[in-house]
This record gives sequence, structure tokens and C-alpha cells, in this order.
Amino acid sequence: MKLTKEQFISKTNEMAGNTGVQLNEKQLKQLYLYKEMLIEWNEKINLTAITDDEEIISKHIVDSLETVKYIKEGQRVIDVGTGAGLPGIIIAIYFEGKVDLTLFDALNKRIVFLQQVIEKLDLTNVIAVHGRAEEVLKQEKFRETFDVVVSRAVARLNILMEITVPFVKVDGICLYLKADKTEAELSEARKAIEELEVKHETTKEYNIPTPEEQLKHTIIIFKKKEKTKSKYPRQFSKIKRNPL
Repeated sequence: MKLTKEQFISKTNEMAGNTGVQLNEKQLKQLYLYKEMLIEWNEKINLTAITDDEEIISKHIVDSLETVKYIKEGQRVIDVGTGAGLPGIIIAIYFEGKVDLTLFDALNKRIVFLQQVIEKLDLTNVIAVHGRAEEVLKQEKFRETFDVVVSRAVARLNILMEITVPFVKVDGICLYLKADKTEAELSEARKAIEELEVKHETTKEYNIPTPEEQLKHTIIIFKKKEKTKSKYPRQFSKIKRNPL
């Protein structure tokens, strides 16, 4: 369903408020502009299968806003496998330059889109970086320098953790947005949890109201206990073939 600007802003404000997240007028206008760019660019490059305005609000924006409850002003945050900027762009809009945010993706055309979004929305303290984790993590400025790593719908935990945990400093946290059934993935990731020396802090369920139904999603939170062994991450082909 296509909404007017006023309807979109009102609906976003209402749905975010229902989950405990308060948004101001500037943030709401930026979210609308981001949605407009997402739809426009989606005709040129594949960014999202969700193009209905109400679904974008619920399944992209409100879902992504769940992460801001676990991020503090002044922290250094990286969104790994950011894709169309979810949840990274939503985090950037919410914090209004008060976190140091890196959007990271392996596909350059997505980075081009994100750079346009950053410029048009005048987002401060945000950069978009193209690369593969196993390559950029050889650089000191990326390895174990972030307070928080976030990732949404990228891969199963035992694969995702090897790619993301090395970005986080000791005592930093990993936030993984998932669908509702996570017990199997957590069980599957037991070796990765042990080998990467992280502690499973919590798995929190939350509801996403959509036009048709209430979706149950989860956010899985890990805390990093020790420095990551230098051999991780391996080449992605090896990770996929033989996950931890």
C-alpha cells in the first residue's frame, strides 16, 4: 500500500512508539526520504523484496529500531552485511551523529547507494565501506576496534559469528537480528561460541506488527570475552564449506 508522506510519518511514529522508541520530526522526515530512495534505487539494483510502504515501516524500520535499545551514544558501531542499510541507516538516523557508524558490505553497488543516502540525508559520523571481512580485518583500524557489531538476516550464526566477532573489541557486544526460531542456530553455533570466546548474554523476543499479522522476531546478544585468534576469519569459501 502506498502512503502519503504524512501517512507514512504518522504510521512510523505510531508503530515505533508502540515498541518503546520515540522519534522526533527530523528523524521521521529522514526515514521517509530513506524509504523514497530505497524504492527508487530498487528499480535499478536489487535492494529489497519489500516495497509496500506499511511493510517497509514494520519489517524494515521498526525491526531495525530494536537495535538502538542496546547501543549507547559515543560508541563505535559497525553493521556487517548492511545491504540496503538495514539496520545501519536506521541506527544513523536515530542517533543523529552521536555514534560512530560504519556500514560494511561486499557488494559495491550497495555502497554507492548508501553513500547517496548518507549525502542526501546529511547523516554525520557515518561511512560506507566496501570489502570482504577476511580482507579488511587485516587492517588495524577495523580489527577489534568496535564497541558493537550488528547484523540482520545475513547468515546462520555459526557462519555469521566468524565474520563479525573479530570486528568487536573485548567486552564489546554482537547484536544479531533473527526470525523467531533460533534454538537450532544457537545449538549449531556452540563450537563457534567457544572458539571465538564470546558469551551468550540473552535472546530477546519482540513483536513486529504488520498489516496482516504479528511477526515474532528475536535479537541474540553476545559479549566478547577474549581477543579473537588471528586465524579468524578464514576465507569465506572455507567458512561456508566448513563452518565452526
